[in-house]
Amino acid sequence: MALSSKVFFSTTNAPIPIIRNSVNINYPNQLIPSTNSSPMVPRSSISQAHKIVPIPLEHFDYRSKHANKLEAFKRIFREVGEDHFQGLAMIDAIQRLGIDHHFHFEIEKVLQKQYMLSSTNGGHNHDLHEVALRFRLLRQEGYFVPAGVFNRFRDRKGSFRHELSRDIKGVMELYEASELGINGEDILDEAREFSSQILRKWGAAEVNHLSGKAIRNTLDQPYHKSLSRFTARDLLTSNFQGTNGWINILQELAKMDFNIVQSLHQKEIVRISNWWKELGLSKELEFARDQPLKWHIWSMACLTDPSLSEERIDLTKPISLIYIIDDIFDVYGTLDELTLFTQAVDRWDYAATDPLPDYMKICFKALHDITDEISHKVYKKHGWNPVNSLRKAWATLCRAFLVEAQWFGSGKMPKAKEYLDNGIISSGVHIVLVHIFFLLGHGLNNQNMELIDNNPGLISSTARILRLWDDLGSAKDENQDGHDGSYVDCYMKEHPDIGVESVRQHVIQMISNSWKDLNRECLSRNPFPLSFTKASLNIARMVPLMYSYDENQCLPSLEEYMKSVLYENIPMKTPF
Repeated sequence: MALSSKVFFSTTNAPIPIIRNSVNINYPNQLIPSTNSSPMVPRSSISQAHKIVPIPLEHFDYRSKHANKLEAFKRIFREVGEDHFQGLAMIDAIQRLGIDHHFHFEIEKVLQKQYMLSSTNGGHNHDLHEVALRFRLLRQEGYFVPAGVFNRFRDRKGSFRHELSRDIKGVMELYEASELGINGEDILDEAREFSSQILRKWGAAEVNHLSGKAIRNTLDQPYHKSLSRFTARDLLTSNFQGTNGWINILQELAKMDFNIVQSLHQKEIVRISNWWKELGLSKELEFARDQPLKWHIWSMACLTDPSLSEERIDLTKPISLIYIIDDIFDVYGTLDELTLFTQAVDRWDYAATDPLPDYMKICFKALHDITDEISHKVYKKHGWNPVNSLRKAWATLCRAFLVEAQWFGSGKMPKAKEYLDNGIISSGVHIVLVHIFFLLGHGLNNQNMELIDNNPGLISSTARILRLWDDLGSAKDENQDGHDGSYVDCYMKEHPDIGVESVRQHVIQMISNSWKDLNRECLSRNPFPLSFTKASLNIARMVPLMYSYDENQCLPSLEEYMKSVLYENIPMKTPF
C-alpha cells in the first residue's frame, strides 16, 4: 500500500464527512456572506487527460495592480492589527483566503503580541469568541497556549456554561479551537462535545440558509483539518456586507492572488505532464496508473507557498514512483521478483535487476535517475547531498511493501498492530516528507538528517492518519485488484465477535488520537522548521479528499476541487 488507496470492505459513511461548500469566515461586526455562492462545477475524471491552457496573467498591469493592492492592505493590517481582536480577525481572514504567504512578518508580529497578552492578561478576558480564536491562531503557529484558558467558561460543576449556547460565533470558534487538542487535554474533548451538540441544534433549526451553511461547514470542515487553497473559493465568490471595509479590499486582493497562483499551477501541470510523457514509463508499464495530475495535487497541497514551484515539480516525481512501485508490488510482481527488486533497491545496484522483467528494470532505472537528479539539485542549492538518505528511504519503503506481499501471498494475516506498524512505512508518507525536508533545505545538519531517517513522530503520526483512513475507504481504488489487506481485516480476525461498525468506530477514534499526536508534535520543541511541520499537516489534511471514493470508484470531491483550483479563475469586479 502507498499513497494510493486499497479498500477491503464497504462503508456508507466516511469518518469525516466531506462537504463541498467551503468554510465561512466569522468576523466581529461582520455578517455572513450574502447571496451569491459558486455554482457546482461539473465532474471530471482524475484519470482522464485534461487540457491545460495557462491563463495569461503575466501582463504587467495585472501584477502591478496586485502588488499595489498588497502593499495597501499591508498598511491597513499594520494599523488595524494594533487592535487585539481586529488583529486576530484579520489573520483569520488572511489565512482562510489562502494568502498568508504574503504576510509572514506581519502575522508573526501580531501573534507575538497576542501570545504575551494571553500569557499575562488572558485570564481577564471572558469573550469566548476572542479567547478561542486567539488560542487557535497561536497553536496553529506553534505557540503553546494551555487549554486551561477555557476553564473560565465552565460552571462550578465543571461543565461549560449553558448561556454560552447563545453566542453562536463563540461556540463555532470553540469547536474550531478544540481541533488543536493533544492527548490528555480533557477540557478540549469536552469543548468539542459541548460545541458540536449546540452547533448541530442550530444547524437543524436553520435560522437562515447562510448561517446554517456556516455552521455545517464548521462541523464538517474545521479550519485546522482543511486546506485553505481548496476551501477559499466560496469566500472569494461571496458578497460580504458589514462595517469592516477592509474585508472587501482583502477579498479583491485574494481574488487576484488566486488567479495568479492558478496560472502558476497550470504551468506546473503542463511541465509535469511533459516530463511524464518524456519519461516513457506510461508506455513501458501499461498496467500502471497514469495520473500525473492527481500526483501533482499532492505536491500542491503539501507545498502551498507559490515561490516553491520548482520544489513542487521535483516532489511530484518521487510521488509518481510511489504509485508505480505500489502497483508492481500489489498487483503484478511475483514474490520471487519482488524479493529481487527489493534487494536491488536495498543495494542500489542496477546490475542486480538483470534477472528481472524489463518493466522492473525500467522502473528501477527511473528511480535511480530521479533520486540522483533531486540529490544534485539539493546539493547545488543548499550544499547538502541527500542521496544516502533518499536511497535508504526507498529501500525501507520497498521492504515494507515486500513484507505485505509475503503476508498476503502466504495467506497468513498479521496481528493488527504488526500490520499498522508496517503500514505506517508502506503508506509512502515517509518518502514524501524526506524529499520535502531536503527540497526545502532548512535545518540541514547531521542531527536532523539522522532524525528524519528514522521516521520521527511528526512523520509517523501523519502516516498513521493516512493508513487508517485508507483502510476505512468505501471503494476499491481505481480498479486495482491487489490483495494487501487492511487494518480492519486484521483487527476483525483478532476480534471475531466485534462487528464491522464497531471496528469502524474504533478506527475513527484511532484517527482522532493520531491527530492529537500530530498536534503534539507540532507544538513540541523539535528541530524541524515551521514550513516542514505545515507540510506534514497538509498531507493529513489532504487525506479525506484523496480517499473519499463513491460507489463508482471515483473521487467526486477531489475532482470538483481540482476543477475549481485549476480550471476556473475568479472573476474580478473591475477589468484589468
